Amino acid sequence: MIRLALRNILRHQMRSLMVVAAIATGVIALLITEGFIRDVYKQFGDGLIQAQLGHVQIARKGFFETGYRTPESFLIAENQSLRTQLRAAPHTKEVMPRLDFSGLLNNGETEITIIAEAVEPTQEALLSGGLRVLAGRALTTKDAQAVMIGKGVADSLRVKPGATVTLMAPTIDGAMNTAELTVIGIFASFSKDYDDRAIRLPIRAAQDLLGTPEISRVIVLADARENTEAVAAALRAQLDAAKYDVRTWTALSDIYRNTVAAYEGQFGVIRIIILLLVILSVANVVNMSIFERTGEYGTMRALGNSGAFIAKIIYIETAMLGLLGASVGVVIGVLLAWIISAIGIPMPPPPNAYMGYLAQIRMHPDMVATAFLTGLIAPLPACLWPAYKVRTMPIIDALRESV
Repeated sequence: MIRLALRNILRHQMRSLMVVAAIATGVIALLITEGFIRDVYKQFGDGLIQAQLGHVQIARKGFFETGYRTPESFLIAENQSLRTQLRAAPHTKEVMPRLDFSGLLNNGETEITIIAEAVEPTQEALLSGGLRVLAGRALTTKDAQAVMIGKGVADSLRVKPGATVTLMAPTIDGAMNTAELTVIGIFASFSKDYDDRAIRLPIRAAQDLLGTPEISRVIVLADARENTEAVAAALRAQLDAAKYDVRTWTALSDIYRNTVAAYEGQFGVIRIIILLLVILSVANVVNMSIFERTGEYGTMRALGNSGAFIAKIIYIETAMLGLLGASVGVVIGVLLAWIISAIGIPMPPPPNAYMGYLAQIRMHPDMVATAFLTGLIAPLPACLWPAYKVRTMPIIDALRESV
């Protein structure tokens, strides 16, 4: 039956090529579309991780709900033993303290409200790949009274690197304190809202300003993004659940989860459209083929072959065409993805962002397997009705078609 099906495929080469091309085109479309969307997930997620969130964050219970409004109520007594304990968790690469507060920043003429993140410059260099320094430079350990400011803050104050600004914030005791800081750099990230309000300064300068040796939260950097959940689970097992809250970066980023949900919905619709196009294209060709070969099938029935036997031949032919089309589609799709990724796709800044980026087509074994199976299985429904018609058609009616 396989040899007979193969001979039928080779006998009608142009028609077979049409089916293979339709299936291959659908597989290529699935691979390129999903590869592009996965790159969006990857670059957007990496930007959030490397600019703001890290892989895992640890804070006092309640900080992630209300702590950003009153950070002084959720401070942690940061010490070396805590760092050692956190670094001992599996897949942990680095542990970085942060001190968060809000205040007023002015340049002598204009004053705006900002959110400040105090960091340790040396360790933060491991996590700041998602921040693009637009002017000046990043913080170093030599910067005692320096500050990096977001692009939106710089535009509002009309300051450049080298300018002096005054930061005013309440101390832990409730008194107001000020610090004269030198702007050493202007940065941009994937989030325009963040860049419009954020500044970064050395943690020692922030502790002096607020009058406390404590910190707000701890950022944990995993050795790989895929190990985020493993790191979070290990930290939850180590720390007192009544005192500390451990959150992964996905749990902290509503915008990422909403973006993924939106793209998943869109890609689901695209996948259905591609499947329908493949099924309809194959069904059209299969129906044409069966109509032209009705007399042939009638002759086979007259010679003693059952309708079920002929239906099986049609199923096998369609499956072989699906296998060939899916294989061709995967090969061409992976090759196109490699070429496109090598060149890159310049993308404009996404909504709520200042920076554009260079998109790629990311291939993963699971999506290649899914696209292949889709190309293999999608044509089969297209032959069910034509095969049923051939199986149930009276022999005399089939023979008339060849007269």
